[in-house]
Amino acid sequence: MRARRVTTVATTLVASLALAACSSTASGTDGAASGEAGSPITIEHALGTTTIDAKPTSVAAVGWANQDTALALGVSPVGFGAQTWGVEDGSGMMPWTKEKVEELGGDPVLFDETDGIDYEALANTAPDVILAAYSGITEEEYGTLSDIADTVAYPETAWATTWRDQIKYNSEAMGLATEGEALTTELETLLDEKVAEYPQIDGKTGAFMYAGLGDESQIGFYTSLDPRAGYLEDLGLSVPQSVADATETADGFYVDISAENIDQLNDVDVLVVYGDQALLDEWQADPLISQIPAVQNGSVVLLGNDGALAASANPSPLSIPWGVDEYVQLIADAADKVK
Repeated sequence: MRARRVTTVATTLVASLALAACSSTASGTDGAASGEAGSPITIEHALGTTTIDAKPTSVAAVGWANQDTALALGVSPVGFGAQTWGVEDGSGMMPWTKEKVEELGGDPVLFDETDGIDYEALANTAPDVILAAYSGITEEEYGTLSDIADTVAYPETAWATTWRDQIKYNSEAMGLATEGEALTTELETLLDEKVAEYPQIDGKTGAFMYAGLGDESQIGFYTSLDPRAGYLEDLGLSVPQSVADATETADGFYVDISAENIDQLNDVDVLVVYGDQALLDEWQADPLISQIPAVQNGSVVLLGNDGALAASANPSPLSIPWGVDEYVQLIADAADKVK
């Protein structure tokens, strides 16, 4: 994932709901799935169509945070990828994930995905379904995964699945579409309540940036396709025209721009970035980057170079309630500095 370029960042973010044996019609970005109660579930995604004959009893996950949907719905996965960036206790799990695993009494196998998917370890967990709604798996990887178990990939674009679609596709794959819809509604209500506490955010534009300390030759931002950028809208910030235009023309979920064209970001009120005060100091000292109004004003949210807060900015159904209070407060503090 793109955030590997950001210093040391690697980006490859609820109450339990009662389980119910149901499989109801659900749709993703373009209408993802169909199914009646007790009948096979058919899910269309970017890499094909997956038909799941019966409600799974054993769930595994690859990619980023897909296990959090299962956990939020009361399902303890048999295995998922070990997480390294953002994990501060060496457990291989984000704090919100670990908390839920322990609450459910699970004992998942953590796959080492450093050099790609560990198919052997994954197969040994004997899953009925593999959740990969937020991932970057290729067609070849999808084929291999599908040989192990029914696999549900991302809706349209690799690494561009919103937290809502993470829930939609993953919950449908587990036969829990209705519960997934309830979870989405619950999170939307939570976010609305939190944002309402900070009226200074209203009307401000925001963009999620990335840059490497010591490299001012270019700067970049995530387009609206990226869930981190999309999450800023949930937290009350509007999409700047510069980001909207780039989203229309970009090939993927990020855009690099030369420092000489930095004025493209003049319509951004609040910048969110992986980094600390050292990065902001460097930006404010740079003759070009310092011309961005948000940099001049200091209306910048610094998420740190790693750690759980930085990871929570890439939202999941468990990371949202875990980190929203601190995140929205930081955004409000930055909004107060806009001139």
